[in-house]
Amino acid sequence: MAWDTFYRGTGEPHDTTLPDAPPWRVFPRSSAPRTFKPPKGLTDAVNAAVFLHRPLLITGAAGSGKSTVIEQVADELRLGPVLRWHITSRSTLPDALYRYDALGHIQSLRLAQSGAPVKDVDDIAAFLQLGPLGTALLPDTTRPRALLIDEIDKSDLDLPSDLLDVLERGVYEIPELVRHSRSRVSVRRWRGDGEDTTTELPPYEVQEGRVQCQRFPFIVMTSNGEREFPAPFLRRCIRYDMPRLSVELLREAVEAHVEQSLPPHAADLVQEFVERVARGETLAVDQLLNAVKLVIDDHGPTGEQRDRLIGYLLRNLSGA
Repeated sequence: MAWDTFYRGTGEPHDTTLPDAPPWRVFPRSSAPRTFKPPKGLTDAVNAAVFLHRPLLITGAAGSGKSTVIEQVADELRLGPVLRWHITSRSTLPDALYRYDALGHIQSLRLAQSGAPVKDVDDIAAFLQLGPLGTALLPDTTRPRALLIDEIDKSDLDLPSDLLDVLERGVYEIPELVRHSRSRVSVRRWRGDGEDTTTELPPYEVQEGRVQCQRFPFIVMTSNGEREFPAPFLRRCIRYDMPRLSVELLREAVEAHVEQSLPPHAADLVQEFVERVARGETLAVDQLLNAVKLVIDDHGPTGEQRDRLIGYLLRNLSGA
């Protein structure tokens, strides 16, 4: 049948029932602790990081499940909502520790000088918020927090080195509070995955502008292997390389996501995917999930149309 149930390209409005989202595209995103199948050796690496209070650096191809590890660990060990710091080339250590809205503070001061009613204009705490790393290092938790530092290989060259002191000593300062007239200032925290945005998080009272970690958080750093890291940084990490994809492991993971056993034509896609990756093509597992969803759904396309769409979905990511 022609797959024109939704958009038909005629420009004519029509009534139609839009499809439900696949399980991995339901928002807000929920943890998927039972869909991830840890490869050999990963549980040992995780347990070593937990036992030694060291960050875990996981290297592997895009879509290999690196960032899912922390969700499963946080769920099993009851570490609470995962804090996330997604790295770009503009990411800096101070942004991960705390955020100070200097422009907002200046604007409030100007409004106050003009006579406009502004509440607590001299209270710097209203313009401060702890970042994901800064929140993970707070000492007032009975269990360590879980922090994902995602795609650290995308960072500026200096960021891994900048992290060394914080990861080794577990302490940082907020300069704006070091110079503040009050010795104790309450600062807002960073929200973790799934935390209720309608409920105000309890602030943390920073003393003398300094935060000292008492229990090292469980930190997972992911890398796609696009760069080398300095030796002083690497020696502070427990390192694990995700193994090459196998048909059996990948099929189990896909079946866990789609919540059913794969029929033969979908299993063939898994086989083809693994073979293409082995030949050096760059493909991500979420591309495969999309293709599998098309072929196993009763409302998906068929025939030539399905083959064409699978070609779109499983295009090599390297190059154009």
